[in-house]
Amino acid sequence: MHIVIMGCGRVGAELARELEGRGHSIAVIDRDPTAFRRLGSRFGGRRVTGLGFDRQTLEKAGLAEAGAFAAVSSGDNSNIIAARVAREVFGVENVTARIYDPRRAEVYERLGIPTVATVRWTADQMLRRLLPSGAEPLWQDPSGAVQLSEVHIAPGWLGHKVALFQERTGVRVAFLTRMGEAMLPTSKTVLQEGDLVHVMLPSDRVAEVEAACALGPEEERA
Repeated sequence: MHIVIMGCGRVGAELARELEGRGHSIAVIDRDPTAFRRLGSRFGGRRVTGLGFDRQTLEKAGLAEAGAFAAVSSGDNSNIIAARVAREVFGVENVTARIYDPRRAEVYERLGIPTVATVRWTADQMLRRLLPSGAEPLWQDPSGAVQLSEVHIAPGWLGHKVALFQERTGVRVAFLTRMGEAMLPTSKTVLQEGDLVHVMLPSDRVAEVEAACALGPEEERA
């Protein structure tokens, strides 16, 4: 997919190179043209000079055709404004913003803007939000037989109870992250849009579980 990154500091440059290496087309925005040096000579994506929340700049970066947007500049306010413009004006599905203040990050999570607080930032966390697919391992027991993973569920699962999800996929839902807050679900808890689903599963069934999560309950039954 096409991905737009606002901010060409160390984080933005690392993301750009990593995502381009995975075969995605990339556009990087920064108001300082000298910042693009961090991308290196092998970077083949777009370099767009301008403010990342300016509509014309975003259009030049190809945000209208983008499947994901990451705001990782050095300013919390700029990142949030840009993320909201990407989500609300351009309709980009996968949007995330880097926030330095963890308390503010929680507020924006509650408003439906996925954020990554700098104090707990890792490249893997950001990539999981930009490319929400598959089962990403978060923990594994010493024997390697069981793991805790964050899984991406297909839209078809939304509105269905956790009990049905567990029955059809063969996993155990350890917890959900909803609107920035972790919660322990019951069998009657209904999956909602935006839920991050964390499950326990056998390590040798990852591919099977990924396939089941990628299908809705009706498709999975068929």
